[in-house]
Amino acid sequence: MQVHLIPGEAGCVYARDNQCVVVVVDALRASATAAMLLDAGATEILVVREVDDALAAKAADSEALLYGERDGLPPEGFDSGNSPRETAQAAGARVILTTTTGALRVNQAWGATAIFMGTTINANAVSHAAVHAAAKHGCDVVIIPAGLANDPDFDAQEDWTAAAAVMDATGLDIGEGAKQFAKMRYRIQAEGIDVLFENAPNAKKLRDIGLGDDVEFCAQVDVTDAVPTATDQTEFGVRLITSR
Repeated sequence: MQVHLIPGEAGCVYARDNQCVVVVVDALRASATAAMLLDAGATEILVVREVDDALAAKAADSEALLYGERDGLPPEGFDSGNSPRETAQAAGARVILTTTTGALRVNQAWGATAIFMGTTINANAVSHAAVHAAAKHGCDVVIIPAGLANDPDFDAQEDWTAAAAVMDATGLDIGEGAKQFAKMRYRIQAEGIDVLFENAPNAKKLRDIGLGDDVEFCAQVDVTDAVPTATDQTEFGVRLITSR
């Protein structure tokens, strides 16, 4: 088995075509929010691409809670945004989640052998889940820094940082993306995860809209063992539950 580091849609395509296990890393903030929703006791998360999909799913399941963001803030009519610090109300509830990029990548990866969402806050747990699934199915693991939808050149430094942390925790031999992994591993050792998150362009965007505390929260390591795990695809999106 090997672990590969392939960003964005290209990583999703590679994982589907080669029947790999996937870890989608949207570090600020979808992967952290999904993990903390399940940590808080949400029974499931339906991850959908678009706001209209979320509203349609809500119409079909009126008791579900709507979580998500566009431009960092919750769309009109949503119960909450995309903050891992605001998940307590999800205890015992079904959640519908849509985000700009992380939700898109989860749906793009559907058809891979297994799909997980991970970042620094569940790095150890998600790496173990991915390795276990890959060993069970005799396949490789693909770690996917989510990046920014429709902008492949965007510097999602936090995604690369978290992806390298998860990748390192797998202990597997490195395949695709070895140079990028080595670079990010060196930077983590030299600068620290918290600094790399704090200096990321997405962090500035969050601070500008008053959500700087989310950056600090998301830069933590191993605060939960909740691993968002895809189970099936519905007409609206991909359903996740936790594996612990």
